[in-house]
Amino acid sequence: MIGDKVQIFIAMTFYMIVVIGIGVYYSKRASESSDNYLIGGRSLGPWVVAMGAEASDMSGWLLMGLPGVAYFFGFSDAAWTAIGLGIGTYLNWLFVAKRLRTYSHVAGDAITIPDFISNRFKEDKKIIMTIAALFILVFFSIYAASSFVTVGKLFSTLFGIKYVYMMIAGALFVVLYTFIGGFLAESASDFMQGVVMIIALTAVLITGISAAGGISAVVENAKTIPGFFEFFGIAQPTLVDGVQQVEAGKPLFGEAANYGFLTIVSTLSWGLGYFGMPQVLLKFMAIEKSSDLKLARRIAIVWVAISLTAAVAIGMIGRVLFPDALLTQSASESIFILMSTNFFAPLFAGVVMAGILAATISSSDSFLLIAASAFSKNIYQGIMKKEASDKAVLYVSRFTLVVIAIIAMIIALDENSVIFKVVSFAWAGFGATFGPIMLFSLFWKRTTREGAIAGMLAGGGMVFIWKLILKPIGGILGIYELFPAFVVSCVVIYIVSLLTKEPSKEIQDEFELAKTIEV
Repeated sequence: MIGDKVQIFIAMTFYMIVVIGIGVYYSKRASESSDNYLIGGRSLGPWVVAMGAEASDMSGWLLMGLPGVAYFFGFSDAAWTAIGLGIGTYLNWLFVAKRLRTYSHVAGDAITIPDFISNRFKEDKKIIMTIAALFILVFFSIYAASSFVTVGKLFSTLFGIKYVYMMIAGALFVVLYTFIGGFLAESASDFMQGVVMIIALTAVLITGISAAGGISAVVENAKTIPGFFEFFGIAQPTLVDGVQQVEAGKPLFGEAANYGFLTIVSTLSWGLGYFGMPQVLLKFMAIEKSSDLKLARRIAIVWVAISLTAAVAIGMIGRVLFPDALLTQSASESIFILMSTNFFAPLFAGVVMAGILAATISSSDSFLLIAASAFSKNIYQGIMKKEASDKAVLYVSRFTLVVIAIIAMIIALDENSVIFKVVSFAWAGFGATFGPIMLFSLFWKRTTREGAIAGMLAGGGMVFIWKLILKPIGGILGIYELFPAFVVSCVVIYIVSLLTKEPSKEIQDEFELAKTIEV
């Protein structure tokens, strides 16, 4: 057993060395300018943009959070979430990607999301930039924490070492190579990590189906659990103090609950989040040629379809193969690890486990880098010290990155955190704060600066109000906070824009130019 762990450790260590090597390779170019460090000098190709965007977006949530939901509650919740994400991914690439690439170039060659929104409205007083940067700092700290939770669970499950130690070690590793290599290292390693993730998911899926006796056997076994294999029903584990009860080696479930229309709308609304995800939007801005976005879109959609399908299926197959192994919702998120270590030779299992590490790294590096850029470029240079040199911005970026990582580690100290829940809150925050204003900025010329400010505050604020005050009431208010917050933000942007003076001719002319220009 010790020998098996050593082989797993060797495989994962080799992977980590490769990732650090990427960071070192790009360190010189990253240090040449803040433009290179924060957006790679807009030099990325379609494969790197596509794989990097999706790998950084999906995170360890794809390999742990989503399979965990399928394992614990069955098909419906995980499947509707995956469908919403798939639709959102496609629409974001189809409508937002090209327009944002060209508009961000036209609008002062913006290299961050706060930069773009502020430049879009020709701000003198950088109120939009400040609001955007602050929301990014808050929600990416939470998002980075979810990635550190994933790392902690992975290593503590594999090696039996205390969660907190493993979480901190993983966080330090991510900070080290992001600190060195910046956006170029992050994008190159994200491409590699996207490849590792899809190979890991496919390998576990195929092996799991074989071990369970084929697809028909999986389906038949899943149907024996009330609501587990239904589109419009959901399984209800019998819980005592959050732990599922077991009788004669068989986990207990109550009667299936109804998965109604409102719940489906709530779950599908995950797709709305894509329009406001800085780590994805930034990849659109970083591609070298806008004409390459069509190929990038096709690559991304294929990757997402395969990965989401595999993740949901792995959770369900895991319940069939290991019905009573993981009895809390937090523990259920380790089903991918359990299957990998049981099915594969230790060395290959280590490679598969690197898939989780890959997913986590590809997201947390993006989170840290974008949050750091929000402060250094938008608050420090944009507001506090406008005459700051490019070198000073680089120093502040790296310092901020470390500070945000420390905050995220503090948030991640609770080893009982459910990755899915942590991610869902941060996802709602970004989706409602940036999604509506991004769409209105790109596609409605009449949008005003006042409308943008009001919409961002309304969307971001409503996420907290709905999650903490309204949602606990239950009933119709139990809907996922992203949907009502997104709608409120859209309504506020529209009404306030109509009530305020229309944008200047300069802003409107620039809007029209962004519709036609090719870059």
